[in-house]
Amino acid sequence: MEKITNVKLSHFVSMEQLSQEQVLALIKRAEYFKKGGKPEKLSQPVYAVNMFFEDSSRTHTSFEMAERKLGLTVLPFDPSHSSVNKGETLYDTSLVMDALGVDLAIIRHSENGYYEKLIHPRADQHLELGIVNAGDGSGQHPSQSMLDLMTIHEHFGHFAGLKVAIVGDITNSRVAKSNMEMLTKLGAEVYFSGPEYWYDHAFDQYGTYEALDQLVEKVDVMMLLRVQHERHAGDPNEKAFDAQAYHEKYGINQKRYDKLKDQAIIMHPGPINHGVELAGELVEAPKSKFYQQMQNGVFMRMAMLEAVMRGRKLGGLE
Repeated sequence: MEKITNVKLSHFVSMEQLSQEQVLALIKRAEYFKKGGKPEKLSQPVYAVNMFFEDSSRTHTSFEMAERKLGLTVLPFDPSHSSVNKGETLYDTSLVMDALGVDLAIIRHSENGYYEKLIHPRADQHLELGIVNAGDGSGQHPSQSMLDLMTIHEHFGHFAGLKVAIVGDITNSRVAKSNMEMLTKLGAEVYFSGPEYWYDHAFDQYGTYEALDQLVEKVDVMMLLRVQHERHAGDPNEKAFDAQAYHEKYGINQKRYDKLKDQAIIMHPGPINHGVELAGELVEAPKSKFYQQMQNGVFMRMAMLEAVMRGRKLGGLE
């Protein structure tokens, strides 16, 4: 098999910390795992805990599967039965895990940039465990972005010149933010579409906003975003939201599907609102890579975790 450059990271919290070379090396490593490649055997035990303070099924289970495939020991953690409910801070919870001997904490939290306090503790604090960001509020979602990039690379073999549309609830989407930044770095042409009231013109630096029907026939990747009702507290547009009207204007139905290029693909981070972002009968259509994205999540998260283990020399990896 092709020799793969080992990526070494102290933490994995944001796409902004990665170079193009690191992204491509992680994709190759994940593809190696997907083809049946075996991880290196650990010479010392490595302990991981998945601390998810927001609901998750795909990401949480995918990380746990990745951890077990790598040979890590996974400690259970249920926030509903933790001292968080007694007022314990995220830092103090992480400090507890560190003191108990946990090596890696994979965390999902509603606070944007929660990880800054953990990876840059004050001089009088002593938190040492590795942090992997499984999603912070509407900030970053590096593991979803990396598995998305893997899925695109698997299909096209490159990024330069690809036309990628990111459609939907863009302002509230950590997936959109992570992807738009790295896709631009990798040479893709990024386009945006969806309700204008869920679009921030700060994103104009990464691409152009166009009507969905102008994009359908010209893009290579149609990346749909879930409408995140849970992040719309106080948003007057949320009260007026009409699922059928959204689907008619911004969703992929059979008519739009048929206009896509033959080699174009549809992506969605999940969970899919059937009949809103995507017609239910198209979830497993040939151009939809939703199932493949979920598969790739395990292998990419293996590569990500391994990169942090190498960076921290855990399990004897270097």
